[in-house]
Amino acid sequence: MEDLSWLTYVMLILASYRLTHLIVFDKITEFIRKPFMKNKKIIDEKGRVDVKKVPKSNVGYLLNCYWCAGIWCAIIIGLGYLLIPKAGTPVIFILSIAGAQAILETFVGIGTKLIGFLSDLKK
Repeated sequence: MEDLSWLTYVMLILASYRLTHLIVFDKITEFIRKPFMKNKKIIDEKGRVDVKKVPKSNVGYLLNCYWCAGIWCAIIIGLGYLLIPKAGTPVIFILSIAGAQAILETFVGIGTKLIGFLSDLKK
């Protein structure tokens, strides 16, 4: 553990970030979350009905809460790296690349929207 380089640590963080995002938000894993969610009708002050998906149980909260899932993903990634490095390292490598790409894409998207907003202000 004392030989952990900063690069490896950053890779572990990015891999944990991407795995958490995959579980909580991505469409491809919706089939995992779906059995633990239910629809709830919410009526606002104006009488409009909105249907929201809410967790049925603690497992639903775990799969729907970024903070909750993040803890467990960090445990899985960390233990995978420490206990089974031959199997864990390739997975961590791929997830860390995907995590860094996701973060970069977010910044590019924000930058693109900001440029569009600023150019609209000039008109």
